[in-house]
Amino acid sequence: MTEAVNLDAARETFRSDACAGLARSPKHLSPKYFYDRAGSELFDAICGLPEYYVTRAETQIMQAHVSEIVAPWGPAVRLVEPGAGSSTKTRLLLEALGPTRCAEYIPVDISGDYLESVAERLRGDYPWLRVTPLAADFAVDMHLPHVADSDTARTVIYFPGSTIGNFDPPEAERVLARFRRAAGIGGTVILGLDLKKEPTVLHAAYNDSQGVTAAFNRNVLTRMNRELGATFDVEAFAHYAFFEPALGRIEMHLVSLRRQTVTLAGEMFRFAEGESIRTECSYKYDLPRAERLARRAGLRLSDAWLDKDRRFAVLELRPFF
Repeated sequence: MTEAVNLDAARETFRSDACAGLARSPKHLSPKYFYDRAGSELFDAICGLPEYYVTRAETQIMQAHVSEIVAPWGPAVRLVEPGAGSSTKTRLLLEALGPTRCAEYIPVDISGDYLESVAERLRGDYPWLRVTPLAADFAVDMHLPHVADSDTARTVIYFPGSTIGNFDPPEAERVLARFRRAAGIGGTVILGLDLKKEPTVLHAAYNDSQGVTAAFNRNVLTRMNRELGATFDVEAFAHYAFFEPALGRIEMHLVSLRRQTVTLAGEMFRFAEGESIRTECSYKYDLPRAERLARRAGLRLSDAWLDKDRRFAVLELRPFF
């Protein structure tokens, strides 16, 4: 019964956010709604594309430095991963910690059914691992479950994949502050960060030749049709992504190919030809800017690891208190 209530509440929030975003000018949707099961699987496919350097660069860092990264965490660790997805890179951390140090793993994701399938795979691969999946929107709350023999463990919040870049700087600051509170005294935040680089590299990463990113982008329309009863003609919207240099971010849009009207929750939303819905922003950072952001959230930069081409960084952040 509680699960049904939670699903109803999540769908109502989705409906409310979608209607509010489509009513604005310019129109926009939150990127968190990309991640139903199909969206999560498409993003996993993106991570393996030749143009998408992010996963390879971050994995290179983790493979080279995982022992160094986990060394200061102490004898008992509760590893929390907001936006867990497939948890591919997390396996490196779990294996480095092993059964003697990893008291609990808590994957947090907005897509509950996908999250449970990930948890089941991890339980099968690591029989010793306590996995406590938490279906939640980490950008809204981070109320972690409490397990008696995990409460004395150090909490490490692991936020890989450059997802922090999807938030405008003020909201990114609030998200990091939320992580700081969840980590608590003595805790740690491990943050993946996409670094500034040539715009041509960024453009290729978000406009792959196989069209997977385009399918990922349009899937949010399919999801609104299925879950919210919307009437989007998915094929009447084109994927469009570009680098906006003044703001230092990639923007991803769905562009209407003709004049059309879409109905959602009893409301009508009109689109002119060429009008777009902004579905994602992805800010790119340098280390000084990242350190300033962390400090405003009450975190200090205690260490940083970069890949050999300096495309990506993994940061260790500690609370000031």
